Amino acid sequence: MPFSPSQLEHPIVQAPLGGGASTPALAAAVCEAGGLGFLAAGYLSAAAAGADVEALRDLTDRPFGVNLFAPPQPVPDPEAVERYVRRLGAGAGNPRHDDDDWDAKLAVLAELRVAVVSVTSGCPEPAVVERLHAAGAAVWITVTTAAEARTAEAAGADALVVQGVEAGGHRATFDDATPSDLGLLAALQLLPAATALPLVATGGLVTGRAIAAVLAAGAVAAQLGTAFMLTPEAGTAEAHREAIATDRDTALTRAFTGRTARGIVNRFMREHGPHAPLGYPDVHHITAPLRKAARERGDADGFHLWAGQAHALAQPVPAGELVRRLAAEARAALEETARGTGRV
Repeated sequence: MPFSPSQLEHPIVQAPLGGGASTPALAAAVCEAGGLGFLAAGYLSAAAAGADVEALRDLTDRPFGVNLFAPPQPVPDPEAVERYVRRLGAGAGNPRHDDDDWDAKLAVLAELRVAVVSVTSGCPEPAVVERLHAAGAAVWITVTTAAEARTAEAAGADALVVQGVEAGGHRATFDDATPSDLGLLAALQLLPAATALPLVATGGLVTGRAIAAVLAAGAVAAQLGTAFMLTPEAGTAEAHREAIATDRDTALTRAFTGRTARGIVNRFMREHGPHAPLGYPDVHHITAPLRKAARERGDADGFHLWAGQAHALAQPVPAGELVRRLAAEARAALEETARGTGRV
């Protein structure tokens, strides 16, 4: 039987955290503590993704997941992308449209027989889902609306990761041109009318009480991303860690990748966000050299600071400790509510 989120000791899933924060050490610590750790295969070659899977298996024998980006849509206005290159000037990269090594990564994950494969920013074809099922993997598809949930269920998904607009990082909306602005609580009320699949809630969840809230709203588990970015096991850049630890505002932007994403507001976002075209991954490749240089020199104004809306509550504690603490806090909050002693 495919792995189900209801099988977890603690109903906590570590979000994949593509772009640097994801590490085998982080995923292993979450798994060993009773949650479900994830590796981010996005932006990696198929070989690198496979190496991360092998490294994680050296650290834990528990089930874990690997996340893939769905192949992107065509760029609607290539001329707008070229104008953005000129706007960014010296140091910008060249636009390139690719599928992030999709077929090769599917082959690697099928060969390595990972427990869970999640897909973000699109819905795989039913044949792809069947292929992963044949390799023993559960397929979780990230959705933001009831319509996307129905599409994912029809494709053969085993569970749905329901992403609210509060989430840090890329919006998982299937159509980049119309990113959903539905909040997590609203989505958790709407989706059960569209599907009976298990729901894993994500978006702005940092505390045990927040986990309890989404469980009470019908989710079987909570997926947390920003909450794990300050853990010592995460590969989060120091300047990014410092920004997460503040109470600075977040906003949605296409400035860094050409796909709508939530991050902490900085100079790059303010200066280029209003001019950024729709065009993932072309814009991602354009800004990549600029972002890499800014990250290396510790300039938090020059690269993406992905974070959810509740980022200020993240704690710099070991990932395993965080899982156990949050699980205990969630359990206490649910018990408190059941006794009728919760605050109103």
